Amino acid sequence: MPVKIRLQRHGKKGKPFYWIVAADSRSKRDGKFLEKLGTYNPNTNPATIDLNLDGAAKWLFQGAQPTETARAILSYKGALLKHHLDGGVRKGALTQEQADEKLAKWLEEKANQVGAKKENLSKAKEDVKAAALKAEKEVNEKRKAAALEAVKAAEAAATAVEEVAETVAEETAPEVVTEEPAADETQA
Repeated sequence: MPVKIRLQRHGKKGKPFYWIVAADSRSKRDGKFLEKLGTYNPNTNPATIDLNLDGAAKWLFQGAQPTETARAILSYKGALLKHHLDGGVRKGALTQEQADEKLAKWLEEKANQVGAKKENLSKAKEDVKAAALKAEKEVNEKRKAAALEAVKAAEAAATAVEEVAETVAEETAPEVVTEEPAADETQA
């Protein structure tokens, strides 16, 4: 029976979640499987992968062929390295302790890389927030300055209108003519 290590889709539409399984290659994608080896969640950044290294190495030793995506996941988590080191132990090139030491060292380096990536992502997220806040403050300051200018312009326009109205009122005001009583000839 040809065995494949492949992904079995779960989750909802637009939010996939995968099980990493060892299954008969003739079974349906989401059908029967022989053993569940782990999970893969591509919705998080970085993707969350939980994998049973011993189970994956066991199936690889028995001849299971991983699909391209499953091979990438197995390589990322170190299952292919473990299978390779176990082959060296079986051939006598390494002792089990040496193989375990090499695998532990590699896993530690990989964990450091993933940790650095998470830190970079969180730092980038904070930088984006800070830049957005700075841009928002600048826009608010410009908006306040424009509002102050508009108020000053309105006040200047109002005073100009008042001055013009006063000037026009003075120019068009009817001149009041006061007549002085004329000296009558009879009074003399």
